Amino acid sequence: MRSEDDLPGYGHVKKRNQAVREGVKRGGRSFAQETCGVGAAAPCQTQDALGDDRPAGPHRGKASAVYVLAAALAAALHPFPCDASGGAATGQPADGVAVSPEPGWPQWRGIRRDGVSLETGLLPAWPEGGPPLLWTVSGLGAGYSSPIITRGAIYITGDVGEDLVIFAVDLDGKPMWRAKNGASWTKNHPGSRSSCTYAGGRIYHMNAHGRAVCLDAATGRELWMVDVLERFQGSNITWGLSECLLVDGRRVIVSPGGEKGLMAALDANTGRTVWASGSIEGERAGYASPLMFSWGGRRHLVSGSSRHAFGVDAETGRLLWTFPQPTKNEIIASTPIYLGGGRVFVIRAGSPAGTLLSILAQGADVRVQEVWTGRVGNYHGGVVQWKGRLYGSACGNPAGWGCADAQTGEILYTTREFVKGSCIWADGRLYALAEDGVMALLKPAPGGLETVGRFTLADAQKNDAWAHPVLLDGRLYLRFHGTLFCYGVRARL
Repeated sequence: MRSEDDLPGYGHVKKRNQAVREGVKRGGRSFAQETCGVGAAAPCQTQDALGDDRPAGPHRGKASAVYVLAAALAAALHPFPCDASGGAATGQPADGVAVSPEPGWPQWRGIRRDGVSLETGLLPAWPEGGPPLLWTVSGLGAGYSSPIITRGAIYITGDVGEDLVIFAVDLDGKPMWRAKNGASWTKNHPGSRSSCTYAGGRIYHMNAHGRAVCLDAATGRELWMVDVLERFQGSNITWGLSECLLVDGRRVIVSPGGEKGLMAALDANTGRTVWASGSIEGERAGYASPLMFSWGGRRHLVSGSSRHAFGVDAETGRLLWTFPQPTKNEIIASTPIYLGGGRVFVIRAGSPAGTLLSILAQGADVRVQEVWTGRVGNYHGGVVQWKGRLYGSACGNPAGWGCADAQTGEILYTTREFVKGSCIWADGRLYALAEDGVMALLKPAPGGLETVGRFTLADAQKNDAWAHPVLLDGRLYLRFHGTLFCYGVRARL
């Protein structure tokens, strides 16, 4: 069995987190062999081709050709995520997931967007009734977004009346500020969707209507705003846009699914368009949030649209490949998982649900080949990968939770003790929040998943406990609509 350091980019993450801590101290399978690629017929669109796309806000009218050229040169010189001063983050793996340079849990699914916490020393089992509840914050409004936590603050969104509100609270749950980001979502399943992203002292967020904003993280002041559906000629989707924005140094990645761009990169400081990828005829946006990784001398962005998984060159915006993923209701909502060696696991709703793809590159020609397709996957609860195994809940029949071999898709074991839901991984345990409000701590064992703790977070009669768990510094954060719960899960020495 591979060690932690053998996982794609994992050894780098451990070293980086150690450096951050020290810095704080100092201050059913199918093996069809299909390939799918996009050639030179799908170029990206650059700033000049897109025309005037200056965002509303204080920066409008201040950008110049010199600035655009300087930004392009800086991006070329700094191919990995930059820190707040604009310098390149060092030590990014040649074959691995991009790692946020920010400490804590600064974005959707953590620093690697994989739902894996690196913490140890956590409770191996929970007492009757669950771990101790430290505090709660109420009044957050309707919502399904998860919190992000970094640099002494927690950021979370909720729909309050007619407004989408971004809340900032401290680590004790005390209010810091609140800011609006456009209108709330009042159609199917009302409530906020996307989680925030923190980078370089700023908060980035997109509401369900495609209003993307950049806020000052200290005050909540809006710095710029872009309507991505309007700019890239997209149309909204049944349950509202749900993408959690990815910040790549000086660029913010959005996926409007429009005629002028399936995916696009915005300048993180101004909101201007850096590049826009090619589009897919008749395609709209999906619900998934993208993943970025390095492999084969290229940085890849992988996500899902309404009916396809797709890959984009992170530097140029070129649409590299697409892979059909037909679903009953066009639900592709889970973030992909990168397994290393150019292999990426993509997920759709339905059965079969998950497909392992292998990226094949020969010069400028990039294609994907299907390795296996199986029952691993779900609507929006996500999947985590640990030491060559995939864990998560399944949709379809039978539903439940289970584990599969990541290389073959073979289902190793399942349990139907809990309904489907979302999960994260930490310290040898699966933290599983079922959509009916039951929170469980599951221990992988030779014969299956052993329940070593459970409690009822909320009586979710509509089966809508959809916010993903977050774990940081020995604390487990769970959200059910208007309330954020903080539990202590660190083992006592």
